[in-house]
Amino acid sequence: MTLCDITTRLARAEVDAGRIPGSVTLIAVSKVQPNERVRQVLEQGHRCFGENKVQEAAGKWPDFRTDFPGIDLHLIGPLQTNKARQAIGLFDAIHSVDRPKLARALARLIQEEGTSPALFIQVNTGEEEQKAGVLPADADAFVKECRGLDLPIKGLMCIPPADEEPSLHFALLAKIAARNGLDGLSMGMSSDFERAVALGATHVRVGSAIFGERVPQ
Repeated sequence: MTLCDITTRLARAEVDAGRIPGSVTLIAVSKVQPNERVRQVLEQGHRCFGENKVQEAAGKWPDFRTDFPGIDLHLIGPLQTNKARQAIGLFDAIHSVDRPKLARALARLIQEEGTSPALFIQVNTGEEEQKAGVLPADADAFVKECRGLDLPIKGLMCIPPADEEPSLHFALLAKIAARNGLDGLSMGMSSDFERAVALGATHVRVGSAIFGERVPQ
């Protein structure tokens, strides 16, 4: 499968869901991908990418930004508080705001830096112990806390459990977002992004379907 295949499927999913064409952002997940694969996608004109780790992103994206104007870089993996300053300077969006300590650190740093990436709160819709994110029952209070810190919360993000129907989790995330007046929904990956679009996704995260399988580290 190629970038062209995915963009075609995404456009069809938008039409099928009655969405405005081009209203869903395709984040090409480039984590653990060799630079040559990433460069090939950049050369095809795509500019929105997702990374899992601050350190990995810092090692490749400054050079790519020099060669390719208009890059829109998203952090989709967990963010350690001690990497928050670096993340603010490197990413255009952070999808993994998941705890009060991180929210407070981001608020302080954003005030100091005078600039902020778009922020998404990660919700652990499956209530999985091994997964980051606020629990659905705590999401409303956390949104309120983040707003009280003047954080620019754009929306919510989720990663459904691998063994459950993802649409149930997409619908739950959309419900939480709606009652909190949030428009952004970061949900859907290579195997289920069309279902996410049908349930309101504004950002879908697709990796292997664009780049091929990840290269083992």
